Amino acid sequence: MAKSADEARQGAMQTWQSQIIPSGTTISNTGVSGGYEATTVTANQDASILYNMSEPDRKILAQRLKNAGYKVAVTGKYSDKLLSAYSTASMKAALQSQMVGQQFTVGQYLDQEAASRIAEGASGDGPSIRKDIRIADETTARTLINAVLEDVVGRGATKEELKKYTSALQKAQKAAPTVTTYSTSGDVQTATTTGGIDEGQFLIQQIAGTDEAKANKVFSYYDAFKSALGVR
Repeated sequence: MAKSADEARQGAMQTWQSQIIPSGTTISNTGVSGGYEATTVTANQDASILYNMSEPDRKILAQRLKNAGYKVAVTGKYSDKLLSAYSTASMKAALQSQMVGQQFTVGQYLDQEAASRIAEGASGDGPSIRKDIRIADETTARTLINAVLEDVVGRGATKEELKKYTSALQKAQKAAPTVTTYSTSGDVQTATTTGGIDEGQFLIQQIAGTDEAKANKVFSYYDAFKSALGVR
């Protein structure tokens, strides 16, 4: 027999609660060796995921949490507040998945909530618009620049090239923000996203114009570069 909405909700909550360790609780086995007490702690899955993210990825996640209404600092640093917000969002995403019978990732749930907040704040006389500017930090830019140069000319970037291409990339990102326009017609809400740049393609085009890249016939391998960088 099909579960009622209340039964489904309760089941999802129990499943979620069984997967996490309550705040302040540890599961451990202790023993004494050499005069010291050893403790084995079972990690919280959300804490492990969040802690092992790169700082740029944590910063992106923090911004998405903030856009969805969670009060977190957008610094990219690991913190208890960030973990609490992420765990709550994970729980709600799992609950929504259970309720509607369709998988929702944490990211999808946060984007849904952010869109809802923007729509609720709109005047109703026209579409609401959100503008996001993504600026690559030095670590992210260095990784991407090195990957492109390895594919294009078979070597990593020099300090001068890192400085040059990082500056060019950040300038291009500032000039091309991502703009999402939300409009509502009856019960249907539409979100249209435009703008932004393809960072991998931008760098390939920048580097492909150099004499060294031309000597390596970079354009004949253009699709292979895009595939290696995950550029669509």
